[in-house]
Amino acid sequence: MTLLAAFSLQFPLIWGGFLFIFGLCFGSFFNVVIYRLPLMLMAEEGKERLSLSFPPSFCPQCRQPVAWRDNVPLFSFLLLKGRSRCCARPISRRYPLTELFCGLLFVLAGYLLTPGFALLGGLGLLSTLLVLAIIDARTQLLPDRLTLPLLWLGLVGAALGWTGTTLPAAVWGAVAGYLSLWTVYWAFKLATGKEGMGYGDFKLLAALGAWF
Repeated sequence: MTLLAAFSLQFPLIWGGFLFIFGLCFGSFFNVVIYRLPLMLMAEEGKERLSLSFPPSFCPQCRQPVAWRDNVPLFSFLLLKGRSRCCARPISRRYPLTELFCGLLFVLAGYLLTPGFALLGGLGLLSTLLVLAIIDARTQLLPDRLTLPLLWLGLVGAALGWTGTTLPAAVWGAVAGYLSLWTVYWAFKLATGKEGMGYGDFKLLAALGAWF
């Protein structure tokens, strides 16, 4: 990783360009996660099988497969002028904006963090938070499949010295994060008889506590 750090310092523009393209590609995959993961979680038995890899990319409007040339992150949206080739319907701007924002996040992380495990951890944290934020905005869900790995990654990163905090601090941060919202949840429920938030909020704040 020392050679990579030296390269990033000597050729910052090339390093930033590499991270931006890398981020665009990951952003394209995150669009798949954002769209499919809630459907996978809410699917009932007997419905069409859906996973992150099957079926291949398809138009959400007419369900036609998307050709590889129309699936290039950001650039395909610009070349198609924001409309699907198969049915000419508008493509949601959420797709290119997610890719663009992910690319910019990767560049920012690359300039703020030293190449190595610290950068990998930072990219994992930022990517997961981006996906969670968009899923939450669309569906009001914070899936365990994302929050729990983020929590464990924060604890493991602290144990290995990758996150800049100690393992005891990360453990107590996770406990404090979970219990703070758990307390608010039960206080609100006892006072009103209603649920004011979901359990996913507890787990997300626990994950942030583990990281920070």
